[in-house]
Parts: sequence; structure tokens; C-alpha cells
Amino acid sequence: MIPQPIPLLDPNSPMPGHAPAHAADPQALDIIFIDGFVGETVIGIHHDELHDTQPLRIDLAAGLPRSLACDTDHIGDTIDYSVVHSALHEMLTGHSYRLLEAFAEGVAALLLERFGAHWVRVRVTKPGKFNDVDGVGVMIERRRRPAPSSPPASPRHTAEVLSLLGAGMVPGDRR
Repeated sequence: MIPQPIPLLDPNSPMPGHAPAHAADPQALDIIFIDGFVGETVIGIHHDELHDTQPLRIDLAAGLPRSLACDTDHIGDTIDYSVVHSALHEMLTGHSYRLLEAFAEGVAALLLERFGAHWVRVRVTKPGKFNDVDGVGVMIERRRRPAPSSPPASPRHTAEVLSLLGAGMVPGDRR
């Protein structure tokens, strides 16, 4: 039996068994996460918690639809977890939350609004709150709310714009 030559791969085609980027699952998420962040803060509802700092452990995951960073290899095309890390430190020193639920909601809002995540899971734990447990806390999941859609343009408005375009004028053009 004569061995057959191994065909050369086109460098622009996907690897065998891998779908091309444009055919990726639209529901797919890239998950950026921080596990085991520990910082000190004042938080709680009991008298013994309102004066001295105590440790909080924060675990978070933030999902983006297939981030551009997979293709570009640029940090600006994804969530920079070093910037999230700094933001968590700022939050621990400047917040006024008393409940872990409210604190976790603040972290979720930070990830959704400032960092553009589409989905987040935030877990906040008070380690050693009680002698007989490792920790107590809360875990929440949130999704980005869809942007409100604009109401459809009225037929009259559409006709006016088309008339202007037909006359060579561009609405809003201030040249």
C-alpha cells in the first residue's frame, strides 16, 4: 500500500473539528472570573460588625458574548480582571452597604454597567462569621437588561427623510 500524501491545511480555514468564528453559537459566553478575592471592610447589621473591618471573600464570574479578544489578543476587547480587582478594592473602602445582598448587587451592577458584562454571578462570603461554619454569604446572578427599542418612525417622518435624501440633503448634516 502506497502512503497517501498529507494534505496541507489552508491557514485561513478552521482547524478540523473547530467551527469558524463567524459560525460560533450566538448564546456562547466567554466567562472572565475572579476566585477567592479577599478584602477587609465594615459591613453588617449587628453591633459588633459596625466598627471594625472584617474579611469578605468575593468570587465572581462575568460573561461576554464571544469576546473579540479571542481573535485580537488585545486586553481592550474583553474585561480586564486587573481593573475589576482594583474596582473591588475601591468598593470595599467606599461603600455604605450593610447587607451582603446589597453589596453583591453593587458588584453585579459594576460588572454589568462599567465593564459591559452581559451575565454575572457574584458570591460574597463572610468567612468565619460563626465558629462552626466556614462562611456565610449570598450568591446572585444577574443579566444585562435589553436596551429599550426605539419606537418605529411614523410614516410621515419616514417620507420626509426619504424626500430630503432624494433631494441630496442629509438630515442633521451641518456642513
